[in-house]
Amino acid sequence: MLRTWLKKHWLPLLLLAAFLYLAIGATAPFFHYKTIPHKTKEQFSTGAFYQDGPGVDRAMILETNESAWEERLRFMNLARERIILSTFDFRDGESPRDLLSIMLRKAEEGVQVKILVDGFSGLVRMERSEIFYALSSHPNVEIRLYNPINLAQPWKTQGRMHDKYVIVDDYGYILGGRNTFDYFIGSYPTNSRSHDREVLVYNTAHQTDQSGASSLNQVLSYFDGVWNLDVCRPFHDDPGLAEKRTVKEAVETLHDRYAALAASRPDLLDPPSGSDGSRRAQALTYYAANTHEAGKITLVSNPTGIYGKEPIVFFTLTELMKNAREDVTIHTPYAVFNAYMYDTMAEVNRHIPVDMMINSVENGDNFFASSDYLRHRKKMAATGLTILEYDGGTSYHGKSVVIDHELSAIGSYNFDLRSTYLDTELMLVIQSKELTAELETYMASYEQDCRLLLPDGRYQIPDHITVAEVPLWKRAAWAVVGLVMQPVRFLI
Repeated sequence: MLRTWLKKHWLPLLLLAAFLYLAIGATAPFFHYKTIPHKTKEQFSTGAFYQDGPGVDRAMILETNESAWEERLRFMNLARERIILSTFDFRDGESPRDLLSIMLRKAEEGVQVKILVDGFSGLVRMERSEIFYALSSHPNVEIRLYNPINLAQPWKTQGRMHDKYVIVDDYGYILGGRNTFDYFIGSYPTNSRSHDREVLVYNTAHQTDQSGASSLNQVLSYFDGVWNLDVCRPFHDDPGLAEKRTVKEAVETLHDRYAALAASRPDLLDPPSGSDGSRRAQALTYYAANTHEAGKITLVSNPTGIYGKEPIVFFTLTELMKNAREDVTIHTPYAVFNAYMYDTMAEVNRHIPVDMMINSVENGDNFFASSDYLRHRKKMAATGLTILEYDGGTSYHGKSVVIDHELSAIGSYNFDLRSTYLDTELMLVIQSKELTAELETYMASYEQDCRLLLPDGRYQIPDHITVAEVPLWKRAAWAVVGLVMQPVRFLI
C-alpha cells in the first residue's frame, strides 16, 4: 500500500523535497546571529572619527535623482585612467544606458572600466540584455558578479552585496544608497520612483603626492578586497562576444546615445569629435566651488563574505550615537530589529534622545519589512525612540544618520536584520558642520510629512497629511506574511 501511495504521489513529494532543500539550505546558515568580537569593542574609538582642521577631501550631497544622474556623467567624464562602478542592482533603462554609453566611450579612449554587480541582479536583470554584453565585450572593460546565484547550493544564495559607489581616477567617488536604474537615477519617465541620497567626495589633492591622504583610498581598498574574492565571477567575458551581430548592434546603440547625450548636455560631456580640456577644468572648478570642507572621513563596512556577519556597521553607528552630546537623527527606509538591536537602541536613547524616520507601511515599497513592522511597532516604540513615519507619497530609500550637527553618515545600510547580519554594507561617516547642516535641512523637509508613532501604537497625524488607503486584502496579506516570516526575520 505504501509503495502504491508513493508511486501515486511521487511528483508532489519530489516538489516538497526540492522546496525543503532550497528553503532549509538558504536559511540554515543564518539562524545564529553573530556578535561583535571583544577585540573590535576594545579597539573602537570615537576620537578616530574626528580630526583637527580640514583634510584633503571636500563633499557634496546628491539629494535628487537628477543630481545623481548629472554628477555621474560629469564625474565619469573626468576619467583618464579608471572608472569603477559597484552596485547591488543594475537594470537596463534610460539612465543606465547613458552611464553605459560614457563608460564605453571612456573604455575606447583607454580608460580601464571595472563593474561589480551583485549576483542576483546579474542573473535576473543583466543576463538577457545585450546592452550589458556591449560593454563586457570591450577589452578595457571587466564586469564581475558577486556570488552568482546557484540553486544547487542554496546555502550561498542569501549572501548579497548591497554596496553602491562610483570611483573615478583619484578625483574622488560617489557613495550612497542608489541602485543603478531609472527608479533611483535621472528624471526619465518611469512607472515608479524613489527618494534616495548619496555623497560625492572630491579629492582636492588628486594627482599630487598628497592624494594618499584622501578617503578615496579606503573605498578603493575595500573595492579591491571584494573584487578579488573567490565568490566573484566574470560576466560574459568570452573573446568571441564582440563579433556577435546583436552585440555589435548594442555597441552602435551606445555610440549613438553618447553622441546625442554629448550634444544635448555639453556642460557635462566632451563632444563626440574629441576631448575638450576646458570641460575638465570646468568640472574641477565646479567641484571645488560646490563641495563642503570636511575633516575626517571614514568608511565603515560589514564583513564581505557571503555568510552571516558580525554587525559591524550597526555597532559602529550606535557607538558613535552613545557618545553624542546633543542629539541624534536616523533616517532609514525600514526598521527590523532583534533583541540586541532593541536593547542597543534603547541604551542609546537613554543617553541622548533619538529621532528615527522610516517609511509608513502605506508609503514604503518593501512588503516584507512592512509586514514585520506592523507586528513589532509597539516594541519599537518601547525603545523610547521618537519614531516618525513618512507619508510623502513617494517611497523613501535614504539611509542617513546625523550626530551632534557635526557628523553625517550616508550609505547603503538599512536598520534591519538583513543589512545588519547578511549583506555587505557601507556607510561613510563625514566630519563636516557645513555638510551636516545641509543634510539636516534635507532630512527636516521629509519629517514635515511624517506622522508620529505614540507609545500605545496610535498616531499623531498632522492636518496636512492624508494617509494612503490600503485595500483590505493587502492588510490581510501583511498580517499573514508577518506571521509566517517570524522564524526567518533575518531575511528581511
